[in-house]
Amino acid sequence: MTSDNSNSSADEQPKIKRQLIQPRTLKGFRDYLPESMIPRERLIDIARKVYRSYGFSPIDTPTLEYLEILTGKGGAETDRQLYRFEDHGGRNVGMRFDLTVPLARFVAQHINTLGTPFKRYHIAPVWRGENTQRGRYREFMQCDFDTIGTLSVAADIETGLVINDLFEEIGFDRFTVHVNNRQVLTGLLEQIGVAEQATAILRSLDKLTKIGPERTANEMVKTAGITAEQAEQVLAITTLAGSNQEILENLKPLVAQSELGTAGIDRLQQILDGLAAGGVPPERIKLDVSIARGLDYYTGVIFETFLDDLPDIGSVCSGGRYDNLAELYTKQQLPGIGASLGLDRLLAAMDELEMIDKVKTPADILVVYFEKDQLNKYLEIAADLRQAGWAVEVYPDAKKLGKQLKYADGRGFQYALIAGGDELQRDVCQIKNLQTGESVEYPLSSVATDMK
Repeated sequence: MTSDNSNSSADEQPKIKRQLIQPRTLKGFRDYLPESMIPRERLIDIARKVYRSYGFSPIDTPTLEYLEILTGKGGAETDRQLYRFEDHGGRNVGMRFDLTVPLARFVAQHINTLGTPFKRYHIAPVWRGENTQRGRYREFMQCDFDTIGTLSVAADIETGLVINDLFEEIGFDRFTVHVNNRQVLTGLLEQIGVAEQATAILRSLDKLTKIGPERTANEMVKTAGITAEQAEQVLAITTLAGSNQEILENLKPLVAQSELGTAGIDRLQQILDGLAAGGVPPERIKLDVSIARGLDYYTGVIFETFLDDLPDIGSVCSGGRYDNLAELYTKQQLPGIGASLGLDRLLAAMDELEMIDKVKTPADILVVYFEKDQLNKYLEIAADLRQAGWAVEVYPDAKKLGKQLKYADGRGFQYALIAGGDELQRDVCQIKNLQTGESVEYPLSSVATDMK
């Protein structure tokens, strides 16, 4: 008779050693820890608040679009940076590189339902396979607002007003909104006889601050096929200095033979007057004829916003008018204007300027779990505090006071609520200010309102 060794044999089989996968993120992408996400969400909340205050409504569009929707809309460089692939259905698709091109498709598809003018905001991630740089990644968030369906200068002015209010609400008082008009630039090109090469010239001009005038001129000659003298004439316009009014006056003879250029100057004057009427301090608006914006779809006014205390980080809010973007999707004229807050670049700047509180929790108060048999009482106290508008966390274990206070300090809580057996018997608690170390006794019945 033989014994059944099947079970013992199975137990004795060697265990397969599993190869661990190294946890890592792709180059140009990143994880967001709480101390990063909390200020991000704060800025997003501020953007929503400001956009809504002007009547902009939220929308959303898919991450993926048909490739034909995206290609050729932002220029050759953007096409190179586009994440594209063939999906399981054999369709050529791409990941959106901005929120404006999907908007053009969106309004062309839904405008009969939406009506005009249509004011929207859209806060969502976009993707570009570009080289990473300070404050810029391959996946980044855009916070856009746009007005579709009107050519009115009122929409141009409102865009500048929103930018001003947005940065004031975030907490900046030292920033400058640079303003130009593509019509003026195009008018100049008409006057010197190179209008047909406008796209290549303006792409080169957009690099002026990065590569300098000499290399910009050389690139114009190389990519646009214009002469060195014509390149100098284009760059001459960027050296105009003085007040906004002085620059406007100096621009007039440079585009006097161009109807488009003259109209662009008139439009700029209306925008400057409107921004002043809307309460924007004049020193915050700078007429800057050198800015062109690299994307091909801009046709009119353009905006770029710089922080006075950190200008080298680049523009942190940009945009402009695009009157022909939707023409590829519909025969209906759907002019538009808008701008986008560069959330990640702005956060990098704020971190450098030490404007971000280093906290790892959105809660204001930690309720210390002091007495093990009083959990329900602590939960009741926390509920009362939340009802009064405080954000509150209850520590989950009845550990030593020092350990809980160390946890609270490390997470960045403003206050700790401490109530031991003696305090609970007297229906009071101690509120410890974790920044100053000061403690104040409050009645439990009114602590939620007394702390306000």
